[in-house]
Amino acid sequence: MADNASVEVAVSVGNQKLNKKASKSKNKDKGADSLKDGTVLKELSPWPEYINDRIKLWDRLKAEYDADVAAKTPESINITLPDGKVVEGQSWRTTPYKVAAGISQGLADATIIAKVNGAVWDLDRPLEGHCSLALLKFDDEDAQQVFWHSSAHMLGEAMERVYGGCLCYGPPIESGFYYDMFYDGKSVSSEDFSCLDSVVKGIMKEKQPFERLEMRKEDLLEMFKYNPFKLRILQEKVTTPTTTAYRCGPLIDLCRGPHVRHTGKVKAFVVTKNSSTYWEGKAEAESLQRIYGISFPDAKQLKEWQKFQEEAAKRDHRKIGREQELFFFHELSPGSCFFLPRGAHIYNTVMNFIKAEYWERGFQEVITPNIYNSKLWEMSGHWQHYSEHMFSFEVEKERFALKPMNCPGHCLMFDHRPRSWRELPIRMADFGVLHRNELSGALSGLTRVRRFQQDDGHIFCTQDQIKEEIRGCLNFLKKVYATFGYSFTLFLSTRPDKYLGEVHVWEDAEKQLEESLDAFGWPWKLNPGDGAFYGPKIDITIMDALKRPHQCATIQLDFQLPERFNLQYDSGEEKKRPVIIHRAILGSVERMIAILTESYGGKWPFWLSPRQSIVVPVGPQFDEYAQTVAKQVHDAGFLCEADLDLGTTMNKKIRNAQLAQYNFIFGR
Repeated sequence: MADNASVEVAVSVGNQKLNKKASKSKNKDKGADSLKDGTVLKELSPWPEYINDRIKLWDRLKAEYDADVAAKTPESINITLPDGKVVEGQSWRTTPYKVAAGISQGLADATIIAKVNGAVWDLDRPLEGHCSLALLKFDDEDAQQVFWHSSAHMLGEAMERVYGGCLCYGPPIESGFYYDMFYDGKSVSSEDFSCLDSVVKGIMKEKQPFERLEMRKEDLLEMFKYNPFKLRILQEKVTTPTTTAYRCGPLIDLCRGPHVRHTGKVKAFVVTKNSSTYWEGKAEAESLQRIYGISFPDAKQLKEWQKFQEEAAKRDHRKIGREQELFFFHELSPGSCFFLPRGAHIYNTVMNFIKAEYWERGFQEVITPNIYNSKLWEMSGHWQHYSEHMFSFEVEKERFALKPMNCPGHCLMFDHRPRSWRELPIRMADFGVLHRNELSGALSGLTRVRRFQQDDGHIFCTQDQIKEEIRGCLNFLKKVYATFGYSFTLFLSTRPDKYLGEVHVWEDAEKQLEESLDAFGWPWKLNPGDGAFYGPKIDITIMDALKRPHQCATIQLDFQLPERFNLQYDSGEEKKRPVIIHRAILGSVERMIAILTESYGGKWPFWLSPRQSIVVPVGPQFDEYAQTVAKQVHDAGFLCEADLDLGTTMNKKIRNAQLAQYNFIFGR
């Protein structure tokens, strides 16, 4: 209790200091506040007091740690490289960087991060015993995440030196990184970016080493007493007596790491955008300023990325959707798309394609309610973990909610009468409308919405049927993605540390998934420990025309919902539990349409196109004939229009049709 009380006091003190610091900065650094008056934003001078206080404590504790490592007696260790070669080293003395340099200096310079016994590891962190060692370059996904995480720290350093705010979270993301900062009611402007870029360039030139230090929780509470957000993290997230922090230059931050060797490894860096957000995404919490960036180990890569962004901007589904009159959004229904006739044509064509496949593959479409009593979600477990993301309301003193997923409703359908083994597998498919209460700041075109539909499927089967059903799901997604022109990658995610159920059931299910993947004949990768708590899963990542990855499809085994809903079937000898396979290929139809729009760049294949054909008459005397042709094409089941605009020449009409991406233009 004493520890908790001290943390609460620390948070209170931190908030008081934060307010004082903010009021001081208003008087001390009018440059940041006066940008609207033409004043140029520049680095604070002097830096905030907390920076020097942090460094003093760090230097003392780091010296103690270095002395402790130096006092350790080194022992001979074997370091096994990926090719099987064994290199000799010394514990607490040999580092991955030294091993890399022993092979070649070029390799050492190109290496971003190491993997020791399968876990990412700082290049300058001493090895502690016999181990396997892999040296990762920037083309490795783990190395990219480490590189961008280190770049986020560099951005954070610049933000402290320019704004003096309180840093919060600064993670790597799919393409780049961001850092959140509390700025006491003030906001960041895009006009600030050049100043931040300039400070970061200086940080790059200084080649500040990234230093790792394991610290006691009480020391960290003292170090970050000025920052109430870091104190919250320590109080609420850190459950161990010690945790790690990293330093580069004057920045010291709570961090698991690892990081690149020094800031000079970053050769190209640019701040890309900014936005507002909430602390930990909670609308009732403090408003934060978020700054995004991207970085690379080579300036050429940044130029390539910038060209890619220009092409991606041309293909932005929101831009194409507006230009081709496919869909729009309105402030009176945020996150819910209005599909215009041409957009609805694409939407329905995609769904009809999936429905035709359902017919061929033995799926039965069902229709389920949109609104359920909260008792259903309590039974499924979603209410305890997901209720804040659901639209709920009271009806006759009972709590109800719009469904965010279909699986609990399908469980009710399975359980509404006794089931026999002869009926299994039962393959249910549902295009029901789903709603999820996404924060307004997180909404983004069709890729993040509140109202959407999925090609949701749930297969109820026996344990022995898993392998065959998984193979059917894999063949299904192969057919769909080949039709869209997507390549894809498969990952098998296995039992996590925190799981429900018996180990032998998990192992048997994982074995069946492995055998299904092997029989499918498509390359796949193991993703150990990344399964859902209720069962192993196959994750599928597709690549669009711009070689961007998207995760849409999922195939998940679930042993827990059958338990929660007490689902049973008669095996002929006894009552048994079915296994549920959650299966989606498109995922959200809205999101898939966004991906298709950008992948095709608005140049739709004929079968999907909302503008399949148009008739352009030579002159008004052929208008009636043009309408006849358009009707004949329409009656044959295809979209066809006639351009009868008297104020436009035939050549102009043809050009307009080309720009509008009509697949066929008929002239007469």
